[in-house]
Amino acid sequence: MTEKGFKILFDAHFEDIRRYLYFRSGDAVLSTDIAQDTFLRVWEKQMELEPGRDVALLYKIAGDLFISHMRRERLSKNIQHELKLDLQGDDPEHRFHYKELKERYQKVLMRLPEKQRVVFMMSRMEQLSYREISERLAISVKAVEKRMNGALRHLRKELDIS
Repeated sequence: MTEKGFKILFDAHFEDIRRYLYFRSGDAVLSTDIAQDTFLRVWEKQMELEPGRDVALLYKIAGDLFISHMRRERLSKNIQHELKLDLQGDDPEHRFHYKELKERYQKVLMRLPEKQRVVFMMSRMEQLSYREISERLAISVKAVEKRMNGALRHLRKELDIS
């Protein structure tokens, strides 16, 4: 796709895609971000869009990105809620051990080789699949798996987790 063709596509459909996402989310900032991500994905993958089918594909990509975002948000909220419940009901000794483990985890995480740390963080914090990580980093899925296995092995060893 040429830069000129992309600009024409962007100008013609950005507002419609943003509006569609706004109707789904009710959040103007989120809808703008996801609409931009939609067009960024089209540009990065250099998709050749066919007239008449381009709009449907843009809506599909935007909808998929929105659903992925909502799943990550829900998962994040559930995890935070569970952590709060877990910490509220326990005694001070348990809280101390939890805080100590969390600090050790963060230190070990920072000592991971950068390539392993990046893959680990994308998988665990951004909830990306190995395929999505491989696409973003322009490496094979096998390379992602190898880096992730190395990161997990290192974390288990350093944190004494079986």
